[in-house]
Amino acid sequence: MIDWRVFAGRTRTLLSAALIALASLAAASAALAQDIEPRQYSNTPVGVNFLISGYAYTQGGLAFDSSLPVSNPQLETNSGVLGFARSLDLWGHSGKIDASVPYTWLSGSADYLGAPLQRTVNGFGDPLIRLSVNLYGAPPLRLKDFAAYQQDLIVGAALQMSVPSGQYDDTRLVNIGTHRWFFKPSLGVSKAVGPWILEATGSATFFTDNTDFFGGNTRAQDPLYSLQGHFIHSFHSGMWAALDATYYWGGSTTINGTARNDLQRNWRVGATLAVPISARDSIKLFASDGVSARTGNSYSQYGIAWQYRWGGGI
Repeated sequence: MIDWRVFAGRTRTLLSAALIALASLAAASAALAQDIEPRQYSNTPVGVNFLISGYAYTQGGLAFDSSLPVSNPQLETNSGVLGFARSLDLWGHSGKIDASVPYTWLSGSADYLGAPLQRTVNGFGDPLIRLSVNLYGAPPLRLKDFAAYQQDLIVGAALQMSVPSGQYDDTRLVNIGTHRWFFKPSLGVSKAVGPWILEATGSATFFTDNTDFFGGNTRAQDPLYSLQGHFIHSFHSGMWAALDATYYWGGSTTINGTARNDLQRNWRVGATLAVPISARDSIKLFASDGVSARTGNSYSQYGIAWQYRWGGGI
């Protein structure tokens, strides 16, 4: 005989936890060091797979490489993304691996040395790969044991990297790909207080040099540091909503060893709403906007993502 109260509780818990994979993948084509991602370190049943498809629209400042030597950027992008994630048992810790590939249509203008530039292009962006692990407070659990899990304090870490295989033309200043690798380690904490979850994450993004920059130059960039925080409210249906904010600084660049005055100190705020629509499907809506930007790379972003999950006993 089925205990429907246990079944319903297990389903709600799974849906709430599973929605976390949407956040980073849905916005993969937007400014990568400026992402706002709630529930990054929430626990998920081991062995569950996620297929994610999303769309994001950005308008305003540069959404790909904020260290470009241009001013007054007015760019629009329409990006689709396809991603996959899987929850894992990593040597007795819960974790996940995810990968995504964006495809973007970009158009707009910017000024370079006082002269206006126009750009219209479409193509694949740089793929992203990330491995996350919960170091404390989120044991690896199978689905049958997951309904009894209650979050308290979680401490997690992650390492994300980009693969420089996106669309790139060294005769153009504005591109979809960046023609360089980046590596982004992060450390975060997540604390449940009743129906609320309070989160904070710190990260640093390290870049390799672009040795085929515009005009045959070499461009290097210092690490870009960021802090983000989230106030998340969970509902009994498995739906959750979040208010999000991030601050990032650093990232000064040099071209052929000559320093540029482009240190970043920027704020962004946003909101997220995640809604389960079946035992396997869920939808997420997200929006964010720049509050202040020292380097002029402030932009608005709006998006939606759909997620399908299977495996792990679902």
